[in-house]
Amino acid sequence: MSHEFTVIKSDKPMPDEKREEILKSPAFGVNFTDHQIIIDWTKEDGWHNARVEPYGPMLMDPASAVLHYGQEIFEGIKAYRHEDGSIHTFRPHANAARLQKSARRMALPELPAELFVESLKQLIQIDGAWVPEPVNEKTLYIRPFEIAAEAFLGVRAAQRAEYRVIASPVGAYFANGIKPVNIWIALDSARAGRFGTGEAKTGGNYAASLLAQGEGYENGCSQVLFLDAESHTYIEELGGMNVFFVYIDGHVVTPSLDGTILHGITRDSIIQLLKDRNISVEERAVTLDEIRDAYNSGEITEIFACGTAAAITPIGQLKSRLEVIGKETTEAGELTLSIREELTGIQYGRVADRHNWLVKLS
Repeated sequence: MSHEFTVIKSDKPMPDEKREEILKSPAFGVNFTDHQIIIDWTKEDGWHNARVEPYGPMLMDPASAVLHYGQEIFEGIKAYRHEDGSIHTFRPHANAARLQKSARRMALPELPAELFVESLKQLIQIDGAWVPEPVNEKTLYIRPFEIAAEAFLGVRAAQRAEYRVIASPVGAYFANGIKPVNIWIALDSARAGRFGTGEAKTGGNYAASLLAQGEGYENGCSQVLFLDAESHTYIEELGGMNVFFVYIDGHVVTPSLDGTILHGITRDSIIQLLKDRNISVEERAVTLDEIRDAYNSGEITEIFACGTAAAITPIGQLKSRLEVIGKETTEAGELTLSIREELTGIQYGRVADRHNWLVKLS
């Protein structure tokens, strides 16, 4: 397998002045860079034909397996411009490993980690001008994904697949910045069941969250908190983020990874940064009853969510059609803001990278 990429440059790139106008106030996932990465896979030849092509529509057979059987996985990762103009990404080998884990669960071919990282470098090499200046949490959000591309109707693993990478300049994920957001508790739906696809970063898991997400929006909430599918008792994660609870004695609790929760890279990074501060972190089963009682009594002093897109977001109230947990006047907590400042500081090169998490792309 060769890592040589064929490069076909766009003959109609975005004019510099229009791109700079977009970068002044980038909206999440709306505008895309001039190019994309494509690598083909077949059962006979493995990964091959790595290339950089102009961004544009995909030509897809109506019988493509991804459209009928949902064989699809993706990742989310960012490119950060540092003050010296260099461009870095954060823990790409962890993203590569998670993509491989998702591929195994969804019966797709596993992309080698070195090829995953090289695909990011290739895209930044040609579209580096799309990475915003490091102000107001602007970054280039990168979306690697893999789909079953074989034109075949039949319930078996596809024998042809495509890996692609696209990218979009973004600002802060939530319009209100780091102000606490309210979260809707899903009482009538579950995100994933045991032995299902909960650990895989696959589109079906997110599709399963959309109904409850819409209900949350209607009730003034920004995200959805899911409970376990079996007992509907234990907290799992949000529709697109992991969640942490800070107790008054200083220790922090987050739901354990039991096969139904996505292995969040931001989550893992936060756990390491907390341990660096000698803060006790418990990864365990957490019931909604415990959180209700502890948050309302003041034993839990802070709740925050985390993920690549939003970094760390403080949570104010937890709401459902039956109750409201927490106070409307809740402010972002001290630990939430402090750990957020450290994490984003590392990503933007303002804080020492003690764990060698950054990889230079350009």
